[in-house]
Amino acid sequence: RGPITNWAEFEQYPWPSPDDISTQNLEWYEVNLPENMCVVGGGGFAHFAEFLTWLMGYTTFCTALFEQRDLVQAIYDRLLELYVASAKRILEYSCVKALWGSDDMGFRNGLLMSPDDMREFVLSGHKVIAELAHARHMPYLLHACGNLSLIIDDLIDDVKIDAKHSFEDTIERVTEIKHTYGQRIAILGGIDVDFLCRASEEQVRKRVRETLDICMPGGGYCLGTGNSVANYIPVDNYLAMVDEGRRYAG
Repeated sequence: RGPITNWAEFEQYPWPSPDDISTQNLEWYEVNLPENMCVVGGGGFAHFAEFLTWLMGYTTFCTALFEQRDLVQAIYDRLLELYVASAKRILEYSCVKALWGSDDMGFRNGLLMSPDDMREFVLSGHKVIAELAHARHMPYLLHACGNLSLIIDDLIDDVKIDAKHSFEDTIERVTEIKHTYGQRIAILGGIDVDFLCRASEEQVRKRVRETLDICMPGGGYCLGTGNSVANYIPVDNYLAMVDEGRRYAG
């Protein structure tokens, strides 16, 4: 269970206030960032699926979808209010050139909730944030773990994400995605984290070259790890990935 399982706990929960959002780092970047660099705004941002399941606890959340749907809606509304306020504050700074949402929505074999519930309580929120970014002529990038095959068309056609990150070999290889929905949005990363942990340096370099050979033509690809750069990834393998990318001639 999480900290919110009923209405009393909802009212007692110490919800963050949009007024308390700090922009100290953005203020510094606005003045000091080199002209050839920019900020991708995010950092713990747009966690609709994650915080719905974390605040209630996954079992409680699944039950509440049937027995306390109004409570699920209330939590979603509070999250949306906070994320909209955060996005608007981030977008005030000219050094910001993109918004990056992060929200793990599934696991290896499927979604954490039904596609319809995902559309109602998760994708609708990302759509609002994407619209704020697009109104400023900025892309909306999404990190989302899990098998999202049942909602990928919604993410592209309705939410209108501009790029997706998080690719795991056991779900989908980025080299395969390049020929499917990689023709509709940009794809980010894809050098599998488990592979980076286990492979030799030469295997890493070989995979980077092969990935770039497939994903670079036509544009719309950024080299990087399939998921976050975890502290257990061997540093030499990470550096080999970056170095091989810099050497790549195409």
